[in-house]
Amino acid sequence: MKGNVIVGQSGGPTAAINASLAGVYRTAKDRGAKKVYGMLHGIQGLLKEKYIDLSDHIKTELDAELLKRTPAAFLGSCRYKLPEIHENREVYDKIFEILDKLDIEAFIYIGGNDSMDTIKKLSDYAIVFGHAIRFIGCPKTIDNDLALTDHTPGYGSAAKYIGTSMKEIIRDSFCLEYEKGVVSIVEIMGRNAGWLTGAAALSKGEDCEGPDLIYLPELPFDLQLFGEKIKQLLQEKTSIVVAVSEGIRTADGTYVCELGNSIDFVDAFGHKQLSGTASYLASYIAGEIGCKTRAIELSTLQRAASHAASRVDILEAYQVGGAAVKAADEGDTGKMVVLKRLSDDPYQCGTEVKDVHKIANDEKLVPRSWVNKEGTYVTSEFISYVRPLIQGDVSPVMVDGIPRHLYTPKELSHR
Repeated sequence: MKGNVIVGQSGGPTAAINASLAGVYRTAKDRGAKKVYGMLHGIQGLLKEKYIDLSDHIKTELDAELLKRTPAAFLGSCRYKLPEIHENREVYDKIFEILDKLDIEAFIYIGGNDSMDTIKKLSDYAIVFGHAIRFIGCPKTIDNDLALTDHTPGYGSAAKYIGTSMKEIIRDSFCLEYEKGVVSIVEIMGRNAGWLTGAAALSKGEDCEGPDLIYLPELPFDLQLFGEKIKQLLQEKTSIVVAVSEGIRTADGTYVCELGNSIDFVDAFGHKQLSGTASYLASYIAGEIGCKTRAIELSTLQRAASHAASRVDILEAYQVGGAAVKAADEGDTGKMVVLKRLSDDPYQCGTEVKDVHKIANDEKLVPRSWVNKEGTYVTSEFISYVRPLIQGDVSPVMVDGIPRHLYTPKELSHR
């Protein structure tokens, strides 16, 4: 490479997102990039000319290894929606002015659906107005809902954490006995796609029955049938554990969490903030049946638990970061790196690049055939798909009994 590379992180972070950043940095340096810049808070920060030289932060192999084990977006993230080019060309002019000043040859953006929208728009602008900068998307999302890729880095680690936590919750739930039983409802991230919630089934094994019910957002949720199912199960056992997606909706499209509270916050992409699904359902069951209920919201822990990261996930995140730089160096633009599964046993996966126009603003949902007829559990096909992605561990670097992370750039630190 003759010029410089700039990389940014966007959207909700994951336990593996910084492994992709490490892969971008190492591959760019190996291919001759003079400098590798990091945008602070993604494209939103770049518009304010906020960026760092990653060489100031990744100085040794230990730094690189710590970065792989550091949760959240090391560079800071954002949820910033670029306008359409015809609506506000000045924004694009400013971005390209900054990129030209930094002698940028390749622009790598690590993110999910909305981030690929950014890559699409920037690459289109570059082509239309004759800029030579190449734009490549690097997949990242615990939601696993990006089109054309077998799966996304970040999902495997989140699935591993969910399966593990669900197993622990199930064991905890049956230690105490209550006269009318106890119902624990675990709320898992997933607005429209149920990949994360389905991962709760990973807890099932010889030593654990797994959750009793799993509800994904792909299918309409019937509150009355749910109550009847819980009553039926409580006649058979005293402890019930249910996994629900935060995005489950009734047949008319109303989010279950909206039945209890109104949703006030909406982000730049029009996404409502979803929270309270488990709490509402726990209250409903307590009122209908009079049993003890618990509402458990895994929330941020699903994407921040780097101590429980999947080794396969970290390795693939690093791999796609390197593949993004390689694609840009070889002339690709307006593309996203995708993972292509070659086999399940033994598990093998490679990388390709696909047109980002076929990925941006699309969603990959759990196939209907991977959910049982009643819509209350995932099938063996789902488990066969996800299990290879959670294999192996990445040992944290422990200092005084607590995992050590790479120091936050002082430009992002609030201390």
